[in-house]
This record gives sequence, C-alpha cells and structure tokens, in this order.
Amino acid sequence: MRFDVITLFPEMVKQTAQVGVTGKAIENKIVTLNVWNPRDYTHDRHKTVDDRPFGGGQGMVMKYQPLHDAVNAAKEVNLTQCKVVYLSPQGKPLNQVLLHEAGQLSQLILVAGRYEGVDERFIQRDCDEEWSLGDYVISGGELAALIVIDAITRLLPNVLGNEQSALQDSHSSGLLDYPQFTRPETLDGDAVPDILLSGHHADIERWRMKQALGQTWQKRPDLEKRKIKCKY
Repeated sequence: MRFDVITLFPEMVKQTAQVGVTGKAIENKIVTLNVWNPRDYTHDRHKTVDDRPFGGGQGMVMKYQPLHDAVNAAKEVNLTQCKVVYLSPQGKPLNQVLLHEAGQLSQLILVAGRYEGVDERFIQRDCDEEWSLGDYVISGGELAALIVIDAITRLLPNVLGNEQSALQDSHSSGLLDYPQFTRPETLDGDAVPDILLSGHHADIERWRMKQALGQTWQKRPDLEKRKIKCKY
C-alpha cells in the first residue's frame, strides 16, 4: 500500500514514520510513504501557501492552488484504488471499520492542514472524504496522518509478527479488549485469574468474551449504541 502525505512539515512525518511498526513495514516494502510539500508548488518567490480569509477573522487559510498541485503530483502514479482525505475536526470520526476499509486501497493521500484550515474549494473539488480523530483541535494534521498510517499499516498482511493480534485489538470486534496478564503469576498478592492458568481453551475464550463485554459496558457504553458489528 502507498501512503502520500501533503504537509508543510515533511521531515516531521518522514522521521516519525521510521520507527515502530510503520518503520518496519516501510523497511520490508509492505508500504511506501511519500511526502509532498505545498511550498514546492507555489508560483511566487516567497513560496506563499496561505492568505487572509475573505470576510475577515483571525489567522490564515491555506491556498487552493499549492494544495491542488501537490495532490495531483501524488496522483501521478495512477493507482486505481486511490482516495484523498483531508484530516479535519469537521470530518467523520475515525474508527476501526473505516481503517479496515481504507486498508483495501492501493493509495491513500492524506492532507495535513495548518493555520485556520484550507480553502473550502479544495475540500469540495479535490478531496473524497474528511476524517477526524475526535472532537478536539490539534495544531496540524501531521500527527493525525501518522496515526492513520500506523493504524492502517498494522492491519495489513505480514506486518505484525502475529496477525491475530490486530484481529483481537480493542474495537476490531466492536468491543474493547479483554484484560491481559503476564508474569509474574502473583504480584503483591494480586494473582492472575485461575481460568487463564487452566489450559482449557474454550473456557478461556468464554471468559475473555465476558470480560470484553464487561469492559465495554463499564468503560465505553456508547459503543453499544453505535451498533458496530461484532465478530462474535
């Protein structure tokens, strides 16, 4: 899979993506990552990428033309399954279903905005969707792009050492994950549940399912209201 990020801070994206799961996937050529700086597509000597908003107001707005040309440059590989996503607080909330669907693409172009946002005409004319991390605002879309890349990459075949790990993560089934334990067996008198030491795999699976349901009901009851399809 190919990721392209449109960003004013390409080094921030490239350097961060070189570590962890994403870095390994890039090293193993399971995914590729390209960054495109809109400043490289400006037509003035000052490399201007933003301007004052019409109608007045605080801050600056990113201009249409540099963003448009950067996206077109990323599209020149002509991959058939390509989607352009603007990362925005106004977008659809990111969830595991959306990430699974995006993992089927050949190319995902992520646009990292800055300042007060981007010219609305760019969103309407050049972007397929808007995605949001949640109901809060961060300084730019670079961190959001890195989160999206990491979350999708770990779902791809041959990325994780154990491919079942991604299937058992929180939200993959619409539920939170069940509690996990490792050695030592007893910690200051707090012991691992006996069922996990029993060796009865069917009983362990039933216990884990009950725990996942309980965790979801206690910590995120809103998930049940969303009616996310459960694999169980």
